[in-house]
Amino acid sequence: METKAENSTENRPSVYAITAAVDIQEQDHSSGQDLNDVRRDINDPKRPYSSSDDLSVRDISNPTTDCETMVHVLKGNIGTGLLAMPEAFMNAGLWVGFFGIPVMGVICVHCMHVLLKCSKELCRRAKVSALSYEESAEMAFKLGPGKCPKYATAVGYIITTFLLITQIGFCCVYFVFIPQNIMQALECMVGGSGISQLGYMAIFILPILLICYIPHLKYLAPVSLVAGVIQTAGLIICFYYMVRDLPEISEEIPGWAGWSKLPLYFGSAIYAFEGIGLVLPLENKMRTPKSFRGFTGVLNTAMMCVIILYAAMGFFGYLQYGSKVEGSITLNLPPNEGLAQSVKILMAVAVYLTYPLQMYVPFELLTPSLRNRFDSPRNKFLAEYALRTCLVLLTFVLAAAIPNIGLFISLVGAVSSSTLALIFPPVIEVVTFWPDRGPYNWRIIKCTLIALFGIIGFITGTISSVQAIVDFFVNGQEGPDFSC
Repeated sequence: METKAENSTENRPSVYAITAAVDIQEQDHSSGQDLNDVRRDINDPKRPYSSSDDLSVRDISNPTTDCETMVHVLKGNIGTGLLAMPEAFMNAGLWVGFFGIPVMGVICVHCMHVLLKCSKELCRRAKVSALSYEESAEMAFKLGPGKCPKYATAVGYIITTFLLITQIGFCCVYFVFIPQNIMQALECMVGGSGISQLGYMAIFILPILLICYIPHLKYLAPVSLVAGVIQTAGLIICFYYMVRDLPEISEEIPGWAGWSKLPLYFGSAIYAFEGIGLVLPLENKMRTPKSFRGFTGVLNTAMMCVIILYAAMGFFGYLQYGSKVEGSITLNLPPNEGLAQSVKILMAVAVYLTYPLQMYVPFELLTPSLRNRFDSPRNKFLAEYALRTCLVLLTFVLAAAIPNIGLFISLVGAVSSSTLALIFPPVIEVVTFWPDRGPYNWRIIKCTLIALFGIIGFITGTISSVQAIVDFFVNGQEGPDFSC
């Protein structure tokens, strides 16, 4: 049984180790360390478990400091979902949205700690040094009670599939975000070009393909660093416009928007907490892993900053623009000010530079099995780049089919983010520690409530998002305002 568990884990690439390596290698790219080295350090099932893995200091190559890990956690949770927070607040109401973000944030952070606790216990039982999200789930079922071992491999593949859906969904959102912001900025700066939004999307196919053809992660690390700097500057300017001449709270800004659109708020909010799977690989790469956990640890500190940022972006953005708020707050910035238009271009550039990093996970997961089907190096090369091309074109087609940032974010959040962030962590905890139910069955009650919350959000959020997408086309709802 243990041999099969090791082989299964070894043969399938670790999704979250790949994702974490994207961030971690920003600091390691100068040394020339490539993805395989990073992954081998943070997630090698063959490296024997040692009691030193439980100590405050871990002896691994190229470890990250507490500060560096905090930056990675922040980057993993701050993206286009943040810019969609004002529209999410519109779907919930100002005060429901404002207080709902901390509630959902606390639940998501608790699920992150659940993963950390379960992974540590499973590493101890399996005598391995580190496990990623999907590997922890698979190992929990392999070592679990009753018929759980029979479903272990399937659980691992299910989580991997949802991560692929999430990553491709992110890229689809990017494919909508980039053309819309560039189009609005150019329309206001140089006048009408006569090119439709679909035309702008088509124009960006070639630039995105070219940047996605970069073969090695170490070449993308500087790109990610530049994107982070641009994004930070853009967010600061966005906040400047949101708080400038801020209106008073009035009846036009309801505190509660009703039940009908609340599932859309759920999808957008849970989409924003997109970094749950990174916590295990990032902790595994730390020099002092105990600093990651704890009440004032790296994880809680970073996520507190994230929650405050989400709540502030949603509150001030919705209060400033009201019912006219767009799927990305950048589309609401004043059309007659050069600084506002430059922000749209800067944020579009930052997202463009981030696109290949998000798509790197699907590339790395799907490429090995495809290359193994061919013998000659030339055919392997052609197959790999054909896959890259097809995945980019897939995101273009999906983005062109649903050219609405807010609806796309809500759909991706409801379908995949809720599954990864809310449904599977409590299931893994119950299976890992069974038959320990906790005092007064506390563990069972808590995990059941969290999983039910995720399932209800998954079902209602998906249905509401699909209905909203259908209404968007059937009723001819307006898209972003590109007039100046």
